[in-house]
Amino acid sequence: MPQRGATVPIRSRNHQEETAAEIAAPISVNRGRARDEDRERAEGGAGLGTVALALSILSLFVLPILFGAAGIVLGIVARRRGAQRLGAWAIGIGAVSIIIGIFILPFF
Repeated sequence: MPQRGATVPIRSRNHQEETAAEIAAPISVNRGRARDEDRERAEGGAGLGTVALALSILSLFVLPILFGAAGIVLGIVARRRGAQRLGAWAIGIGAVSIIIGIFILPFF
């Protein structure tokens, strides 16, 4: 009869199994922390993204170069802090406002 151990298969007439403790991967305890950090990061960028979007929309009506540039800069910061959509919208609207302000408005 073979010896029983972690790597020696256990053989009997009823069961033919091989078991080992090192097969299972260790479970990470920090799973929830990563999600919480991402959530906090997104929440921190949401307020900044809202301000960036407001500045970009305001730049369509008043001082397009100044407010458009501020909206783009704050949009980039908001995207880095987790507010992807708000930051992207602020960057896009700010860029459109600057383009309109530089090329189209001087003709009116």
